[in-house]
Amino acid sequence: MYSSGERRQEAAGPRGRRAHRPREQDRDVQLSKALSYALRHGALKLGLPMGADGFVPVDALLQLPQFRSFSAEDVQRVVDTNGKQRFALQPGDPSTGPLIRANQGHSLQVPELELIPLETPQALPLMLVHGTFWKHWPSILLRGLSCRGRMHIHLAPGLPGDPGVISGIRPNCEIAVFINGPLALADGIPFFCSANGVILTPGNADGFLLPKYFKEALQLCPTRKPLSLAGDKETEGQSGPKHSPRGKRMIQQ
Repeated sequence: MYSSGERRQEAAGPRGRRAHRPREQDRDVQLSKALSYALRHGALKLGLPMGADGFVPVDALLQLPQFRSFSAEDVQRVVDTNGKQRFALQPGDPSTGPLIRANQGHSLQVPELELIPLETPQALPLMLVHGTFWKHWPSILLRGLSCRGRMHIHLAPGLPGDPGVISGIRPNCEIAVFINGPLALADGIPFFCSANGVILTPGNADGFLLPKYFKEALQLCPTRKPLSLAGDKETEGQSGPKHSPRGKRMIQQ
């Protein structure tokens, strides 16, 4: 006769694991994560020949130990089926063969990433949103949004699930911060659009988008409701929805 714990383990399968996705899908997730690291952050450490535009020969990538179980067809499939359109492929020339790059998210310097400058308020999307989590919220209220070691701060032209929002904001983020793009642009902060529609900004000289550019903030889960942008003790100390301030109006700047 099994104990309740043993029954749960048997139902979950070997080692307590639940039934998981088909093996090919698991491999595609593994490949996508490995590509993201190599093309955004690790190319130099891995000895990959990366061009100024961020492109790397697929053949060189597949020679690395972590990619040897994958084929060029696997890479093509992951690029084609990635819902966030994180990667781009191009034919290259006979000496290199096909090339691949990440469309954004680099910590490496990629001077010719082919980003489209958004130089006027009219060129900016009507909505500029940064998604974050409760654990980062006190610091964001105090210091602003940070590049956090990457080239750019990522913004989306809407909320998770909105039409046209394919990347730039995590679907599981807990807070949405709405940015006053025209005000930041007027202060000399540049904005760009990546190939997959993510709005990027390097922020100020220190890599920050200061709180003065926040228009409003919205708690996204478990229910959607406005958050205060006042940097008072109650707001700064909150760590999740159960501690969020009540009865405060959202401050718009």
